[in-house]
Amino acid sequence: MKYSYEFEIKYQEVDDRKKLRLFNLENYLLEVAGKVADELGFGIAQLHPMGLTWIITRLSVEMTELPGPTDHIRIETWVEGTAHMLSTRDFRIYSGDRLIGKCKSVWAILDMEKREIANVFDLPMFEGHVDGEVLDMTRVRMTTLPEPTGSVPHKIVYSDLDYNKHCNSCKYLQAMIDAYLPDYYGKTVRLDINYSKEVMLGDELTTHYVVMEDGVQYQQKNEAGETSCSAKITITPNP
Repeated sequence: MKYSYEFEIKYQEVDDRKKLRLFNLENYLLEVAGKVADELGFGIAQLHPMGLTWIITRLSVEMTELPGPTDHIRIETWVEGTAHMLSTRDFRIYSGDRLIGKCKSVWAILDMEKREIANVFDLPMFEGHVDGEVLDMTRVRMTTLPEPTGSVPHKIVYSDLDYNKHCNSCKYLQAMIDAYLPDYYGKTVRLDINYSKEVMLGDELTTHYVVMEDGVQYQQKNEAGETSCSAKITITPNP
């Protein structure tokens, strides 16, 4: 089963090149995932009273173009499958009838008291919602960073937090792009981001980045040196 939502891009969501920021694009994708989960009966409204919540563990998105202010986009989504305590949700992004992007995301359910992944996909609320179509999108695996080109510290503050009492997933990406913004305008841009360890209010998070020929790779570490989030932005010329 496919679900579709339309949005108008707001002026405050674009950058100085009048293109939608990548972290605002991610926010749209997460909003669509949340809307569908709510409609199907396994959204935050249903999970929070059970002490559970959704968290995203991995996101890959590829855009051949980025919309601008007042542009309308349509985001189509479906559940590809659920296995090994993880749920895969796919997306296609359209501008009118033109396909301008695609996305694959992987989700888990967090036990908010234990702060660990819960194995609950055998509950009746999750039955019968898998579409089964597999989006053709090869996974990009992160490599160990060489000596970073640069490092930028960031302290997690109130505006970084979400309703799960940890750093909002879009804020990791915002901190990465604030640390280093590659020039992907007018080209195909692909973002691959892995979320490894949650960070809380007051935590110190440092974004390390390495500039490469085809883009930039990021690694964010907490004060203990543990990787909280890693990502790569890959840029290729449009045909």
